[in-house]
Amino acid sequence: MLQFFQPVLFMAVPQINQWYAKGVRMKDFVITTDSNCDLLPGYIKEKRVGIIPHYYELNNTVYGEEVNLTPKEFYDSMRNGLMPTTMASNPAVIHSTFLEYIKEGKDILHISFSSALSGGCNNVEAGARELCEEYTDAEIVVFDTLNASLGQGLMVMKAVELKEEGKSLKEIAAWLEKHRHNFCLQFTVDNLFHLQRGGRVSKMTAIVGTMISIKPILIINNEGKLISSGTVRGRKKSLSTIVSNMVKQMGSYLGNPGTICVVHGDALEDAEYAVKLIKEEVKDASVIVNVISPSIGAHSGPGAIGICFWGENRAN
Repeated sequence: MLQFFQPVLFMAVPQINQWYAKGVRMKDFVITTDSNCDLLPGYIKEKRVGIIPHYYELNNTVYGEEVNLTPKEFYDSMRNGLMPTTMASNPAVIHSTFLEYIKEGKDILHISFSSALSGGCNNVEAGARELCEEYTDAEIVVFDTLNASLGQGLMVMKAVELKEEGKSLKEIAAWLEKHRHNFCLQFTVDNLFHLQRGGRVSKMTAIVGTMISIKPILIINNEGKLISSGTVRGRKKSLSTIVSNMVKQMGSYLGNPGTICVVHGDALEDAEYAVKLIKEEVKDASVIVNVISPSIGAHSGPGAIGICFWGENRAN
């Protein structure tokens, strides 16, 4: 059985489309996601989270599967003027990865990068549907996080936690559906030209904004899109702003913040400064820091900083 959780545009609640297979059974299941989740490699290995790679091309070489650049190499190449392009997940890789789990007798919960930012979610849905038509006793649930980076990764971590508590695949999917908009992301970039290249700002805005050190504040909204929520002047101000915005969004979660994540585009010093600000505001916070994956970093550029956290709702 394939279940696909997808938001319906212009409606307040999501629609759930379902494909039913023969029989009812209790089977073990695996949790998979894609490389844009930005989870720490050690966590992925320890929890045995399956990863579907997204890809990037740089200097006529495609990376993302067995061949990869280090974060430093990737971001330095951008600093030196190379412009990477990105590609979504490969249908053949999706098919082979899922088929391996099915042949092991396992069902699959796939927690996907936002469908509003990439075609990867659609690729996974298509692959899952095809496999479930052939293997009618298989169940694959594709959950569209409408999120990115460790905003998506936090959902994976919660799914793993619920699985370890003994929750079923359907129970976990229902929990994620209910709490989808409680996973929030505040973001800022250091260089407007990468946003301009992706069509997020005009060339004139990028030129003038860079000259006067304008820094955009970006969020992932309820539709899973990256949108601007304002601008500030100066790097330090942009970092303090995303932290103060986080505190406002957390609301009642301030008393029980859980894990807060800081992601960066090869800007560890600024990430550590953001962690310092977070711990000043949220005393009991457990903070994870990781580098932004290349297929996201190709659009946000070197120096980008994001904060992913639990909130009462996403700002729009």
